[in-house]
Amino acid sequence: MMNKNKIIIASVVVAMSALSTASAQKNFKQEADNMFAGYQYNSAAELYKKAYAKEKRKDIKAEEIFKIAECYRNLHDTKQAESWYSKAIEAKYPNPKAVLYLAEMMKANEKYAEAIVQYNAYKELAPGDKKAEEGAKSCELAQKWKDKPSRYAVANETQINGASSDFSPMYADKKYNELYFTSTREGATGAVIDAITGGNFSDVYTVKRDKKGKWSTATPLGVEVNSAQNEGSVFLNNKVSTMYFTRCPIVKKKNMGCQILSSERKGMDWGIATVVAITVPDTIAVGHPALTPDESKLFFASDMAGGQGGKDIWMVEIDKKTKACGAPVNLGPTINTADDEMYPFVHDDGTLYFASNGHLGMGGLDIYKAEKSGDNFTGVSNLRYPINSAADDFGIVFEGKNERGFFTSNREGGKGDDDIYSFNLPALLHVTQGVVRDVDTQKPVAGAKVKLIGSDGSTVELTTDANGIYKFDKNGTEQYVKPNVTYQIYASMDKFFNSDKVRFTTVGDETSKTFDQALTLKSIAKPIELPNIFYDLGKAELRPESMVSLDGLVFTLNENPGITIKLGSHTDSRGDDKSNQALSQARAQSVMDYLVSKGIEIERLTAFGYGETAPKTLGSNLVTAAGLTIPAGTTLVEKYILKLKSKEDQEEAFQQNRRTDFLVLTTNYVSSKK
Repeated sequence: MMNKNKIIIASVVVAMSALSTASAQKNFKQEADNMFAGYQYNSAAELYKKAYAKEKRKDIKAEEIFKIAECYRNLHDTKQAESWYSKAIEAKYPNPKAVLYLAEMMKANEKYAEAIVQYNAYKELAPGDKKAEEGAKSCELAQKWKDKPSRYAVANETQINGASSDFSPMYADKKYNELYFTSTREGATGAVIDAITGGNFSDVYTVKRDKKGKWSTATPLGVEVNSAQNEGSVFLNNKVSTMYFTRCPIVKKKNMGCQILSSERKGMDWGIATVVAITVPDTIAVGHPALTPDESKLFFASDMAGGQGGKDIWMVEIDKKTKACGAPVNLGPTINTADDEMYPFVHDDGTLYFASNGHLGMGGLDIYKAEKSGDNFTGVSNLRYPINSAADDFGIVFEGKNERGFFTSNREGGKGDDDIYSFNLPALLHVTQGVVRDVDTQKPVAGAKVKLIGSDGSTVELTTDANGIYKFDKNGTEQYVKPNVTYQIYASMDKFFNSDKVRFTTVGDETSKTFDQALTLKSIAKPIELPNIFYDLGKAELRPESMVSLDGLVFTLNENPGITIKLGSHTDSRGDDKSNQALSQARAQSVMDYLVSKGIEIERLTAFGYGETAPKTLGSNLVTAAGLTIPAGTTLVEKYILKLKSKEDQEEAFQQNRRTDFLVLTTNYVSSKK
C-alpha cells in the first residue's frame, strides 16, 4: 500500500524537473536521488538499479542497494524490500538500519522467527535503540495471536473492492446500508496522475446494500466533495447530516499540505465543502477526521510540531453554536509514539480506536483501542488477529453499539492493493448438559430437577427427560449460559439427596463451549454409613480424624435443608449387651453434639444406639488384608465371624460392625429460624 493510500494527509509532491536522456544515462544515481526526495519511489528504484549495474565502487554499490530497498519499503512492497535489504547487508552496507528494516520486512512477511534473529542482531549493533527489543516482542506476540485468534470473524468485501485501493469505509445512513469509502479506481475526478504512486488521485465513492445483502456498483460523490485533488477518509455524524473529509490540494505544482473539510447535507446531496479552521500552518498536513458521538470534539491525525514523533492523533473542541475549533491538543504518549498514529474513530461507548505502527503489533499498521477514562484514554490494547495481520490494517468503523463494522487491510489474499473488510463478533454459544443418574444403580433418573445458578444473579431450573437427560442451551432467543459468568449446577429429586454442586465458568472464554456435567443422586431410603468414625476403646469421644467425615455430613445437611435424620451407632458383639447399648448411645450422642456445634438445628437430629443388635450386611465384597474375600450380602453375625480361620480376618470383620450411620426420617422439615 502506498504511503498516500495509507494516509491521505501524506505529502503530495510533483515530479522533479526531467533530465535529458543523455544526462540520465550519465548520472542515474543523481536522478534517482532526486526522485527519491520527491517521493517517486517507483521511478527511483528503477534508476537506482541502473546506477547499481554500472557502479564499480563497492561502497557506492552497497548504498544504492540499500536505497532500492528503501524505495520498496516506502512502496510497501515488503517482499522486494526484504530481498534488497538482505543484499545490502551482504554488500557490507554499514548503517545498522539495514538490519532493523530487514527485521521489519520479515515481520511484515510473517517470518517471525527469522525476524527475531535480525532484531537481536540489530540490538548488538545499536544497543540503545528500543526498537530491537520491541520488535522481537512484537514477533512473539504476533505468533501467539495467530495461534490463538480473537473471536472476530472477517471477510473481504469483494463486491465493493476493485483492483486498485479501496479504503477508509464509513457508514452513510442511519440504517447502516450505505457506505462511503475512498478509492483510486478508474473514473476519478482528477485527470492528472498522482506523481507519488503513478496511479489515480483518490475520490470518495458510495455503495448501497439491498435487502438481500448485495452491494450496488460504486459511484463517486459529486463535485461538491470530489475534486482534481486527493479526497478521502470520510466521517459522518450520527445524524448523517454533516460530513467531514480530507483533501490534499496542490497549487501551481506546490504541495499545500492537507486539510479537513466539512459539508452539510442538502436533501439527497451535499453542499459545497468548506475548510475546517484548525490552527496549523498551510503546509502542515491534517486529516482523518473523527467526531465524538456528541459532536463536541473532533479527532484527527497530523504531523504538526509539538507531537510525539511522526504523525500523531490530535483533538480540538468544537463550539456547539459557532462550530469554531479550539486549539489542537495532542493525545499524549499513551496514544502517540515516535512513529505514526492515524485513522481515529470514537465508538458510541467512548472507546478510541486508531491505527499505529509504533505500539507492539503484528506487522505494519495495526488497529488498537483505548478505553475512555474521564477526559483521557488509557489501556491501549491491540485488536489482535484476525482484525490485525502482518500487513497494514487501519480505518475501522463500527455499526453503532454493535460489534460489527468494516476496516481496511492490504493483507495477502486481497482483491486489490488496499481492500475493505467486514468484521463481526459472533455470539458465544455456551451449553451445559448431562445425565442425572442414581449413584447406586447407575440408572438415569427421570423427572429430576436440575438448577443452574449464575454469579450474575440468574437462576434457571429444568427437568430431566425420560432418559435422565438435561440441556441448558437456548431459551427462545436468549442463552441460558452467558459469557463471563460463573455457574453452579445441581440436581434434586424426591427421596434422594441433592447432588453435589458442580462449578464451571465462562469467564474469559473466547470460543463457544459445551460443558458436560454428569450429576448423581443418592437414595435416602437406606441407612448411609459414615466412613472413618473412630473412637478410643470403650469411649464415646470423637477422635480428631472422625471430624473430617462428619464435616461431610454437615455439608450434606446444609445442602438438603428439608431432611431430618436418625444417627445410629453400632458396636460389635463382644462385651455384654447392656454395656454395648450404653456405649453406642453415647457415641451416637457425641456425633449429634458435633453436628449441633456446626450449626445444624437439633430438631433435625435423633441419636440412637443399636448396641450389637444390627450387624452389618455387606453391600459389596470385603477383601481383608490377608487376602480373604467375604462376599457381598454376608451378614456379619458373631457365629460367622468366629468361623474365620485368621484372627486378623476376624478382627477386620468385627471392625465392620463398629460403625456409625444415618437414616433420613423426613424430607419436609421447615426451619423455625426462617
